[in-house]
Amino acid sequence: MGQVSASSSITVDADPKRALEAIADYETVRPRILSSHYRDYKVVEGGKGAGTVAEWTLQATEKRVRNVHAVVSVADSIVTERDSNSTMVNTWTVTPEGAGAQITLRTTWKGAGGISGIFEGIFAPLGLKKIQAEVLENLKRELA
Repeated sequence: MGQVSASSSITVDADPKRALEAIADYETVRPRILSSHYRDYKVVEGGKGAGTVAEWTLQATEKRVRNVHAVVSVADSIVTERDSNSTMVNTWTVTPEGAGAQITLRTTWKGAGGISGIFEGIFAPLGLKKIQAEVLENLKRELA
């Protein structure tokens, strides 16, 4: 089993602190920026920042579905979502970029072994990057 990862970035015309607050707002902002690949989104605990627990179903492909139970932590300019149901971790990093901010969303997980793991390592990141890009574009519109 190898580590699999997908990463996408976007630059937004928003103060980095405001961007970080929007990313960590699971109550109001998050439901508005999720793409159609996400279903059954709900906040279980908290709703803003560290300690938040949220659940959703990610329909990555027709056959690839993941039920996520994300526990959120926040440190400096990083929001981390750890899935209690798997090895998946989403890391949102916000850095100053000119008058705005650059936001990077990185997803990592331990991939399958054998031949299926090889295909997963090649194709899963490509599909996930498309999903990430859509969510980041939605976030950019939200911050505009």
